[in-house]
Amino acid sequence: MKSAIRLVLALAILAAGGLGARALWDYYLYSPWTRDGRVHADVVSIAPDVSGFVRDLKVKDNQLVHRGDVLLVLDQDRYKLAVATAQATVMARRADMDMRQHIAERRAQLTTASTSVEEREDSAFAANAAAAAYGQALADLATARLNLDRTVIHAPVNGFVTNLQLDVGQYAAVGTKVMAVIDSDSYRVEGYFEETKIPGVRPDQPADIYLMSGGPPLSGHVEGISRGITDRDNMNGPELLANVTPTFEWVGLAQRIPVRIHIDRVPEGVLVSSGMTCSVVLQTDAHPPSFLNPLVSQPPSDHS
Repeated sequence: MKSAIRLVLALAILAAGGLGARALWDYYLYSPWTRDGRVHADVVSIAPDVSGFVRDLKVKDNQLVHRGDVLLVLDQDRYKLAVATAQATVMARRADMDMRQHIAERRAQLTTASTSVEEREDSAFAANAAAAAYGQALADLATARLNLDRTVIHAPVNGFVTNLQLDVGQYAAVGTKVMAVIDSDSYRVEGYFEETKIPGVRPDQPADIYLMSGGPPLSGHVEGISRGITDRDNMNGPELLANVTPTFEWVGLAQRIPVRIHIDRVPEGVLVSSGMTCSVVLQTDAHPPSFLNPLVSQPPSDHS
């Protein structure tokens, strides 16, 4: 009797262990979670559109700025002189245009006894040329004013100044990157989910984000699922696709698909920095059972 009871208990323990192991196996393989997550953010490079010496530097490295804040001011003397020169040119061209148009209008009213047809045509052409020169002078003045405005460089987005490479008095060349601003409104997480877990991922699905630095989790939701990754065995494959390297090349691992997670809420006191690693757990009520997975649900072939 005791032996029978022991046998039943042993079988019950084995069955419970088997069911637990199966549930744990299914959770590990198919539930939508991953330890391979990265925090990303858009980075805006700041490069002057005009050149000049840095007259005033308004920010420091890692400083928080808002869209429209002044980052730096270049020396403006040369550009102010260019505006004054362009204004003088506009006045001269306007005076010449008025004179040419007045001559053309006066000759147009004269008879052929007082002036020839050729003279009237020449005066009309001169008036048109003077008007064109005046229009060009106005465009040059607008360009000079634009260049003067561009000596003051503003923050294009809300974010944090990083990689500041300038000091007051340093020369900043056109198109040379002098700093970068990390867009604080663009922070997001790229979670790399094994392809066996993708069936459990859906758009707008709530997500909990656990940073490796610790602290309470961040809240977010699924914003999109990548529709392609690079084939590492095909050297001539399509470009501009995420190239995700498996963890172990000597094991036939499932490929990892990037899933974009929008960060909805960051707990107070938690620092989020682009490049951080994190774990992502998607909230779901039910996990897909293993028998629905296409790798194990296909019936055996009659010829096997």
